[in-house]
Amino acid sequence: MTGAAVLDGVAVVCLVAGGLLSLVAGIGLIRLPDVLSRMHAVTKPQVLGVLLILVALAASLRNGADLATLVLIGGFQLGTAPLAAQMIARAGYRNGRLRRDLLEADELAERGGGPGRAE
Repeated sequence: MTGAAVLDGVAVVCLVAGGLLSLVAGIGLIRLPDVLSRMHAVTKPQVLGVLLILVALAASLRNGADLATLVLIGGFQLGTAPLAAQMIARAGYRNGRLRRDLLEADELAERGGGPGRAE
């Protein structure tokens, strides 16, 4: 096997795995009951899925300028997804759009930052 064939195989595997993880994220967004659960379904497998798709693109493009662009895209994805998830969770909590029976611990309520209260 040549190096190009191996890289093409890696690209196919990463592309399929990334697509499946993104599909799981979409299904979780529809099926899960509250904002906090949906937040995890959207951020965790979706970010890994996007990173796998970027690895597949890097393995197939093999160009320095394209690789630099893909690294920037991956860095922005890793930098912004956790922050967006945090903001979504805080907004959902403040608006009361969560199921308290699913919470194991509620540190914000203990500090007086429950729904409808500014912190």
